[in-house]
Amino acid sequence: GGQGGPLMHVIAAKAVSFKEAASPEFVAYQKQVVANARAMAATFIARGINIVSGGTDNHLMLVDLIGKPYTGKDADAALGDANITVNKNAVPNDPRSPFVTSGLRVGTPAITTRGFGEAETVELTGWMCDVLESLENGGSEQVIASVKEKVLEICARFPVYRD
Repeated sequence: GGQGGPLMHVIAAKAVSFKEAASPEFVAYQKQVVANARAMAATFIARGINIVSGGTDNHLMLVDLIGKPYTGKDADAALGDANITVNKNAVPNDPRSPFVTSGLRVGTPAITTRGFGEAETVELTGWMCDVLESLENGGSEQVIASVKEKVLEICARFPVYRD
């Protein structure tokens, strides 16, 4: 068999990434990502929405919707209509098809990159719970519209690109 070259562009990219990951700013950012994820998981649990494993120790969590009258696909769509991005995801022992699912995968790196702290994360998670609770009764366009307005407002306060 043949052997390829050392791919110097890949080596350079890794060097830059390792230098960045070793910086105090990146360490602080990663600590905030986890703090936000823990705040999010605690808010879901406090509102009666289960998290697989009972919480999180990293940047993401899996919301368990087994037993709810709506699916992961329904929840993904309703939250998407409110400008909140999540992913439908299967959960352990999921009775639903992988195309429908009984769970949501939710993470905090994107909101942390925008500058959200725990307070904003709890606020956002509360809005997510409002949308999910509205699905218990077949959904509510009014709730989704209200949450969408709040999401647009908080995103304006925490833009992706700052001047």
